[in-house]
Amino acid sequence: QVQLVESGGGLVQAGGSLRVSCAPSGRTFSPNKMAWFRQAPGKEREFLAAISTSTGITYYADSVKGRFTIARDNSENTVSLQMNNLKREDTAVYYCAAARNTIYWTVGYDYWGQGTQVTVSS
Repeated sequence: QVQLVESGGGLVQAGGSLRVSCAPSGRTFSPNKMAWFRQAPGKEREFLAAISTSTGITYYADSVKGRFTIARDNSENTVSLQMNNLKREDTAVYYCAAARNTIYWTVGYDYWGQGTQVTVSS
């Protein structure tokens, strides 16, 4: 069983930065894409960013483009999301996801983490 474990969430002031990370545990696997999503209270889960594990090509939602950066460490099979210039509306639970083999950027993910809370205060 593959598990994804997020870390690095917390409380940050608006305009600040935070980095969340995701590491797999359990059996070894080789996803073709890894991604970050978030879900705010009362809202649907929102795609944020994804990265191809083979090419390193990235794809971002317009809402975070230029502020968030997804990166992957292939040697450790981890993925991180660097978040800069955070806004109150970025407050949400952030989830890591991995896809065995999806041709899409925003859907088709098979494995999900438990989530880590990010709270941005004014």
